[in-house]
Amino acid sequence: MTDWLAEHGIGEQRFVRIANGEITDACIHLEGTPSAGEIRQARIKAVRPQALASDGSFEFLLPGGAGGLHEGATASIEVTREPIPGAEPWKRPLARVVEAGTTGKAPKAKPIPFPAPDDDLERAGWSDLLEEARSGLINFPGGTLRVSVTPAMTLIDVDGVGRPDDLAQAAARAAAAAIRRHAIGGSIGIDFPTVQGREIRQRLGEIVDAGLEKPFERTAVNGFGFLQIVRPRRFPSLFELATDRPGFEARALLRRAARLVGSVRIACHPAVAAAFRPDWLEQLGRQVGGSVTLRDDAALAISGGHASQA
Repeated sequence: MTDWLAEHGIGEQRFVRIANGEITDACIHLEGTPSAGEIRQARIKAVRPQALASDGSFEFLLPGGAGGLHEGATASIEVTREPIPGAEPWKRPLARVVEAGTTGKAPKAKPIPFPAPDDDLERAGWSDLLEEARSGLINFPGGTLRVSVTPAMTLIDVDGVGRPDDLAQAAARAAAAAIRRHAIGGSIGIDFPTVQGREIRQRLGEIVDAGLEKPFERTAVNGFGFLQIVRPRRFPSLFELATDRPGFEARALLRRAARLVGSVRIACHPAVAAAFRPDWLEQLGRQVGGSVTLRDDAALAISGGHASQA
């Protein structure tokens, strides 16, 4: 298995694994948010009905309880899931109470320079990966996966042509690869074409097993072609990050703009322009070695922003 690579950008840190010239695994950590595996000092805010802790900047859900501590007590907590985009209370970061002095479990990744003359991520398909995340559409030979994020689970629907057995097997390979490539965790449902016979349904499960890294659990494919998978969920998936479209597009624009040299002009949809933080533009100016001009243009699509040399 290839090593993880880490590219530190403006507003986000990008983690990827690349094999045979293509991105096989990816996730994005948003700057300023708690990192999975990080140890923080927090105050127990509530014990019941839901245990909560706060470090002054973020409120953490404690699914395993407060470890016998009372409200107001201080505790060391380990972040077990980074926050998920959205306003719903359950999308807050998750944590667990740990013993004082516990060491954090930062992900092991080899830093790669950015910006650099060679764009390893782009060559491996980074822009295509972002387009899949924003559109929810993933093409594979003979069909398309349609990915939808719901409060209960991430759903993957299969559309395509050809014999149902062949389409379902191709979709199983594509779905397993997409789950890894987009860091989809938690509960996942795959709706395959209806196939006849226990043998082919068992084969679909075996293909998924071969394409995913453990740990995970899954059901068998039922008679209606539905398979459910449950994977650890430490990070938001790229599809979940893309639900905050203005921020998602602003950070994607920053990555492209950072490869320019000298003064830079950025034009984008007003909603995207509003998502740019002043410190992001200051960092960009230092990286490119020139001034940065941001212009909003309502005629542009939300994903139609562009950056150019001034």
